[in-house]
Amino acid sequence: MPKLKVDGVEVEVPAGTTILQAAEVAGAEIPRFCYHERLSIAGNCRMCLVEVEKSPTPVSSCAMPVGEGMVVHTQSANAKKARAGVMEFLLIHHPLDCPICDQGGECDLQDQAMAFGFDRGRYREAKRAVSEKHMGPLVKTIMTRCIHCTRCIRFATEVAGVPELGAVNRGEHMEITSYLERAITSELSGNVIDLCPVGALTSGPYAFTARPWELRKTESIDVMDAVGSNIRIDARGNEVMRVLPRLNEDINEEWISDKTRFACDGLRRQRLDRPYVRRNGKLEPATWQEAFNAIAARVERTSGGKIAAIAGDQADAEAMIALKDLLAALGSSHIDCRQDGAKLDPRARGSYLFNTTIAGIEQADACLIIGADVRHEAPIINARLRKRWLRGGFAVGVIGPRLDLTYKFDWLGEGTRTLEDLATGRHPFAETLKNAKKPMLILGQGALRRADGARVLGLARRIAENGGLVREDWNGFNVLHTAAGRVGGLDLGFVPGPGGKDVADILDAAGKGEIEIVYLLAADEIDTKKLGKAFVIYQGHHGDRGAHRADVVLPGAAYTEKSAT
Repeated sequence: MPKLKVDGVEVEVPAGTTILQAAEVAGAEIPRFCYHERLSIAGNCRMCLVEVEKSPTPVSSCAMPVGEGMVVHTQSANAKKARAGVMEFLLIHHPLDCPICDQGGECDLQDQAMAFGFDRGRYREAKRAVSEKHMGPLVKTIMTRCIHCTRCIRFATEVAGVPELGAVNRGEHMEITSYLERAITSELSGNVIDLCPVGALTSGPYAFTARPWELRKTESIDVMDAVGSNIRIDARGNEVMRVLPRLNEDINEEWISDKTRFACDGLRRQRLDRPYVRRNGKLEPATWQEAFNAIAARVERTSGGKIAAIAGDQADAEAMIALKDLLAALGSSHIDCRQDGAKLDPRARGSYLFNTTIAGIEQADACLIIGADVRHEAPIINARLRKRWLRGGFAVGVIGPRLDLTYKFDWLGEGTRTLEDLATGRHPFAETLKNAKKPMLILGQGALRRADGARVLGLARRIAENGGLVREDWNGFNVLHTAAGRVGGLDLGFVPGPGGKDVADILDAAGKGEIEIVYLLAADEIDTKKLGKAFVIYQGHHGDRGAHRADVVLPGAAYTEKSAT
């Protein structure tokens, strides 16, 4: 491992480490625009110039590997002069938009111009202007501000796997554009907003709504899918203005899906803000006491065996355990959190978890995907699978519809016959799994929701056992959920007790009149027409299908408005 000196501090780093990375180890700050630790090295902004002894010119530290005995100066007069010159060139064509730029207050160019730039400009010629590019409704473009760092191009190509961004022309005529002037077809496109070091790519829905210093920042967890991406919610007053990613290497690294980032505007629309009671066939506003009286009157004349509860996809653990205790007190065991009817086995915890862990994907060397559209159901996990695939030595097989997963895979077919062949070892991919050191399997909800979902789950278990996916030092059996609250509900036992009915049986019994009261805890993904004449209590924060069918509506708090698990 080479040793070098950075600003007088001696450090020892692995071979192949760049000067910029070594400087971070030594505690020295080097400005940069094009360099990003999760993207390939471009070396084109030149803002990271440093002085290296015996080198005739300043060196681009992000692209230069360290050498034994190298002596680096990051704060010498030559290094500072070189950076000031680079900043002066970068600002030649940059418009004076700071007062009206959405990046103002959190702009790398602003900050580095203050810290490392020249104190005046000497350019007197006319600035160039660049036409705006169409990247869809989510990403707003003001390309005159672009400094050609190419971070967005590298992200789209390398991480998102959608090579639709690129540079055209040369020199000062160079422009970043989507090749066909159309929206980026990636479910991770919003991350280019965070990556852009200037205001060239900003959030379309958030534009001109708030300044960063006006916002109250709250750390949270995303509930739009079951990945659990770490997020930061920025609110002004009682209104959520935007959602940004938080760093977590074990889960989402520093990316979030577009659904996570942009779905927050729905929080302020179609909200349930008061109780409602159905009178004469019509839902009418009511007081809390009137709503509780209506529920109590119906429950008092109904036996416990005729009461049921269904928990929705975004129900939190605290609410589910309270509802479970309520149903138990009323004498009912008809409860279920699997509102889509997925044949998950709550008795064995390992049978419904993502046992490999998301970070563990990077250790795997073979993967079998069964009935899951990973790209759209869990974009962050799909990005991690692509990251592992790019390293090579990662065989991927897919059972289910042919999909574009942003990486190459072997389509093995669709249906249980292929699963049976894999389980018995007759399929060639079974040998691939058996020969792999750390094979993994991802079982999607699409396969488990089928009428024969229990059989699919059993076959997947056999594949895991026969293929050596589950060992003392490795567990490659994974269930990919789409509902944020599903694992919490299964852990808490929010499933039918002895003699209890599951979702399908509850709906069937309600249609026949055997179930008279159904409590929907934010459960909207069921067929409400099957509820028949049952008395329906709906608790949730948005008036969706369940609320439209309800006889009593109780407004609840959204995930941004309460502390919950």
